[in-house]
Amino acid sequence: MVSADEEGFDAVLLRLRKVVERLEAGNLSLEESLGAYEEGVGLTQRGHVLLDGAEKRVELLIAGGSQSVPLDEAATDDPP
Repeated sequence: MVSADEEGFDAVLLRLRKVVERLEAGNLSLEESLGAYEEGVGLTQRGHVLLDGAEKRVELLIAGGSQSVPLDEAATDDPP
């Protein structure tokens, strides 16, 4: 299984939806609920990183940058 840090936005969003469905079903123990919640928080953070990277990439393209920047590189402040 690929970790959330390696997944793309669509995969992260799908996993997050599944976590929410499990939590909303209401049949998890307290420990299972806490684990699912923690997983959801991590997925949410990864989703924000990917969206921030996409936003930076779009800003570079709008500013006239001609080079393509991978999303993971755009998500950091480090130059490619």
